[in-house]
Formats: sequence, C-alpha cells, structure tokens
Amino acid sequence: MAREELTFPPAAAARLQPHLHRPPSPSAAAASSSSPRPFVTLTFATSLDSALSLAPGVRTRLSGLASKSMTHFLRSQHAAILVGVSTVVADDPGLNCRLAGASAQPRPVIIDPHARWTARASSKVLQLAREGQGLAPFVLTGVADIPADQQTLIQRDGGKYIQVPSALDDNGRRRFQWRDVFQALRAEGLQSIMVEGGGQVINSLLSPPNQALVDSVIVTLAPTWLGRGSVVVSPDRVRDAEGKPAPVARLCGVSWHPLGEDVVLCGSLEPQPAEDSTTGP
Repeated sequence: MAREELTFPPAAAARLQPHLHRPPSPSAAAASSSSPRPFVTLTFATSLDSALSLAPGVRTRLSGLASKSMTHFLRSQHAAILVGVSTVVADDPGLNCRLAGASAQPRPVIIDPHARWTARASSKVLQLAREGQGLAPFVLTGVADIPADQQTLIQRDGGKYIQVPSALDDNGRRRFQWRDVFQALRAEGLQSIMVEGGGQVINSLLSPPNQALVDSVIVTLAPTWLGRGSVVVSPDRVRDAEGKPAPVARLCGVSWHPLGEDVVLCGSLEPQPAEDSTTGP
C-alpha cells in the first residue's frame, strides 16, 4: 500500500547540512573507508521539560508536521537509523524514509542485547521491506542462540542478527560498549548513523565517556510540557574533582531554526575525555 510522501523545503534543508555527514571526496575515500566508526548524529524531539514521552511505552506526539518532515529528511541523509529495543517493542515503528525524491532507504538498526524483540511477518519494519518502501533491520545482540525461525524471518527480507561483545552488569543485564556497536556497524559499510532513541540510548550517549562518539546533535523543541513522571532526557549526574555537581554536557557551534511551531537546535558536544562506557535497553 502506498504511503504519503513528505516534502521538506530546500532552504530549511540547507540550514541543516552543516551539521550532517558529508560524503568524502574521492581523494579522501580510502581514508574514510578505514575509519573505525561511522559519523553519528543524535536527534530527538523533546518537550519544554525535556520529556520524550508521557510514560515508558506510551506513544506521545510532540512535534508538528514540519518537524516530522525534517525527521524524514534527516533519515534520507543517513545510511542507518538506530533505536533501542524498547522503542521497537512499544511502537512497532517502520524506521523508513518517506521523503519525496529520496534516493535510498536507511538501514534500521535495533540495539537488542537480550534478543527481546520477537520479529513477526506483520512487524511494520518487515512489511515495509517486503513492499520495497524500507529495509529490513540489522539487530545487534549479545545472544548467540537466536531461534532459527527468527533468523530466517529477518534474513528473508534482507536483514540479519549481528553479534556484538557484551558484558553483564551488577543486575545481570547485558551491556554493550558503544565503540563496539559503532565499529560493528562500520564493518557493515554504514558510514553514517542517525540515533533516534529511546531515552536510555540517548542518555547513555550524552554521558561524558561516550560524547566523543557523537558528531552532531539535532534536537526538536516542542512548545509543550508533559509533566512529572515522563520519560526525560537527563543523563546521570556527574561531579567535579571537589565532589560538586557539574554539567554533564554542553553544545557548541549552536544554531537555532524555527520550524512551524517548533524550534530546532543544532550543535556539537563540547569535547570530553574519551573513555569506554556501556549501554543497552
């Protein structure tokens, strides 16, 4: 079934281009192909109280039509869209691009350390792949014995499971190193990744040890408050050498762009000492 195509004004697209991945020139292509990780854009929509949704698993409309079109423009500019498994379980997203004139579809990437997601023929991301309106997902997992029927279903539509090194935390949950995640995706030939959520993924990438892995941040601010108890963008507190609370992250090279009733904030994270860290929904 044909789905509505979206349009995004060229002038608005031009304002975002400085914050997006630029394909390497022919002279730089060889160096780019050996890069250990892809270009990473962190993008999400939030309320005025930094909330992503009203509650875990509750789909919440924040941004307007113009911002929705911007999201699909951004998808058209990346090789892959990355989300956590909780987003997939809760929303059954299509994870495709509906921008009119888009030359290619991004590859959906699902972070699923425990293989929580049960793919079905009716899953929207697989339906779109069969219809030629999207791609089947790469599912990154720490589980070695994926059921054969799940592997067959994903592979039939062009996706696959990818094993990523993981470690158990104190609560017995598998965790990935973000560097391992991005290296695995780069090994699949994906040069640019658009990270869309959910909250745990976003907060993890905004933590100081992982900020060096994020190249660009694009946030849509909607003119609404969701209230206490919402799912918020709020990384864990950090403290300075004297034990006093300190800011977790700050953007530099900032630009603001009105878009309908929303405002889009673009920038880069100020450099932090790079260290490995773990994450996983």
